[in-house]
Parts: sequence; C-alpha cells; structure tokens
Amino acid sequence: MPVKKKKGPPYPVETVGLDVLEDTLSFYIRSINIALSRDLDDRLEGLDVARGTGKITTLLLVDSHPGIRPSVIAQLIMRDRSAMGRLVDQMIDHDLITRRNAPDDGRAQELHITEKGADLARKVRKIATKQSSDFFAGVPEKDQKRLLDILRRVYRRTAGLDQ
Repeated sequence: MPVKKKKGPPYPVETVGLDVLEDTLSFYIRSINIALSRDLDDRLEGLDVARGTGKITTLLLVDSHPGIRPSVIAQLIMRDRSAMGRLVDQMIDHDLITRRNAPDDGRAQELHITEKGADLARKVRKIATKQSSDFFAGVPEKDQKRLLDILRRVYRRTAGLDQ
C-alpha cells in the first residue's frame, strides 16, 4: 500500500494555524497595531506626523497641555529620555513645537505648540477619530467600549499610572 505523503508547500494562508499564538493576546495586539499604524500612516500621508511612533501623541499632548515637560510625555508614550529628545528635536525642526526652560527650574524644559503645530493637531484629531471609528466599524459599540476599558487598564498599569 503506497504511503500518503504529507502535503507540503505552498500552504494557502487560510490553512495555516497560528500554533501557540492562536491563544495569545500579544500576537493579536501586535498584528492589529501593525494594521492600524499602516492605515493611519496612509491617512496622514504628507503631514509632519506621518510614519513613526510618538509624534501624534506628543503633538496632541503639547497642544492640550501647554508647558508639558518632555519627561511626562516620555512616560506616557513609554520612550526613554534619548528617544524623546530626538522626537522633540525633530518636531522643533518641523516648527510644530517649541522648547523653553521652565521658569521654576532652569534645568527642566517645557514644550509649547506653535501655530503650525496647533493647525496640524486640529487636523490630526479629526483624522485619528475617524480612523478609529472606520477601522472598528464591524465591532459592536458595546464590545468596543469593553475592549477600550480593558486596554486602558493594561496601558495605565504598564505606563506606571496606577500607583
């Protein structure tokens, strides 16, 4: 009796199992993050905050919290001091924010939005809100709220905000 050979490559994508990843939240979060980032980058194409991480959050936080310190943003976006410094320098070079010494502590820096940065922040808020709504349109609102609550709690713990 002939031995049946196991079918080999090519493997159609719908037949490939995810191994242990099938049941790991981290796999799905990383994968969805990639898809979300690509989609948002496409929507932000041509704007100074496209392509990269941390720029949108920094822009929005500086716009909504005048004088915020880079160290606070770094904690919120989970960046180290040198990465945050490079990000701030890049945003200053694009005339989106300015950096000033803090009046109460000459060693500390404060960040402020420029007119160009404020205009961009208004555009980005609209784009980011619509993108989130569009991307998750197939998920019932109740489930979106539950997922957001869970992810918010995990984020706050991970960022050291629940102490």
